[in-house]
Amino acid sequence: MAAVRRRADLPRVTAFAVLRAVTGDGAYPNIELSHALRSAGLTGRDAAFATELVNGTCRFQGTYDRILAVAGRRPLTTLQPAVVDLLRLGTHQLLAMRIPVHAAVAATVDLARERVGERVTGLVNAILRKVAAKELSDWMEVLVAGETDPLVVLATRLHHPEWIVRAYADVLPADEVEAALAANNEPAAPTLVCRPGITDRRDLLALGAEPCRWSPVGARYDGVPGELEDVRSARVGVQDEGSQLVALALSRAVEVAGPWLDLCAGPGGKAALLHGLARERGVPLVAAEVAPHRARLIDRAMAAYPGPHTVICADGTRPAWAPGSFAAVLADVPCTGLGALRRRPESRWRRDPASLGDLVPLQRALLRSALAAARPGGVVAYVTCSPHAAETTEVVDAVLADHPHTRLLSAPQYLPGVPGLRGDTAQLWPHRHGTDAMFLALVAVA
Repeated sequence: MAAVRRRADLPRVTAFAVLRAVTGDGAYPNIELSHALRSAGLTGRDAAFATELVNGTCRFQGTYDRILAVAGRRPLTTLQPAVVDLLRLGTHQLLAMRIPVHAAVAATVDLARERVGERVTGLVNAILRKVAAKELSDWMEVLVAGETDPLVVLATRLHHPEWIVRAYADVLPADEVEAALAANNEPAAPTLVCRPGITDRRDLLALGAEPCRWSPVGARYDGVPGELEDVRSARVGVQDEGSQLVALALSRAVEVAGPWLDLCAGPGGKAALLHGLARERGVPLVAAEVAPHRARLIDRAMAAYPGPHTVICADGTRPAWAPGSFAAVLADVPCTGLGALRRRPESRWRRDPASLGDLVPLQRALLRSALAAARPGGVVAYVTCSPHAAETTEVVDAVLADHPHTRLLSAPQYLPGVPGLRGDTAQLWPHRHGTDAMFLALVAVA
């Protein structure tokens, strides 16, 4: 009688499909997971299991790849990409999820058989059993053996590429670097944001959320935001407190009358908040976004607001508006995303130092465009979700040096009560503030 083959379980099948999309097609785990969980009908513990499998594997991917290369005694480039993803998922179960060895290995072998083929099952089984022979802490000792550079050791132990650790060390006190890196390995709790003029924080608290520490329009939510009707209807948004704070700071700094501009508005979180705040002032907001699909996301984020709102597809470096048109301009520029590693676990391995070569010139061009768009007496907020000096203070210093009729405002003045801010700019941190590592510079235009 032929042996009965076990079927791979649905949460692992779903996680594998998502990981293949992330590593093979460049998909974003949060977006891909949302679609995949809904399509598979996974909820509760099964959804949580698949989510941890994907996010945890993405977060520690670089570490797992080094472990697998040692355990398999071969470069991972000699294996099929699908097999590498199977091994990554199995390694996360073995080293970080405390799943019994026999269960983790058997389930991954079943998945390999079903999704790749019988011929790879022996290889998957053999490599994972070698991985299982050591605890994660023991593997760390193997990986750092003989290394004398403390930053390289820290990068290995805390699962970050070395270049990111050095970037953090450049801008943080030495005694905070480890805490900052460790905070990136803790998943961020969802944070809700009200839509001013439609909902307020009392509505968020009525959903069971707890008030944010500094944002008067935000609350932390211990649940799945997508299951809330107010989120689905866009009466409530999902937005990190740090993102809320930089938008609020700009709104507080504006003193002259006139329309507002969000220069790089997709996917729409800050634009929707600014739209509500601008409506309270009786002024319009123009939300500009170069990518049509992201412009549609802005429309969706603003859907709960009655009446017209202006979303245009426009390249911020080639303005579709006259110079000096706006009283407030938000330039939330494309960046490496090193400040959102809690939420974007794949980013630390997807980006590299070469990314800065493309991004920094664009960031400078967008800040110059933002300054040109502001009217006399207006304010520009330069924002990145990165603490890398090349994307933050160096961009601001370089651009303002060529704009003598500008003045750097004290950003901390417009973030009342927020501790640990130094100098005229504001750098938020997960380990200090429990937010993404948002950077803010406020510039007054004469």
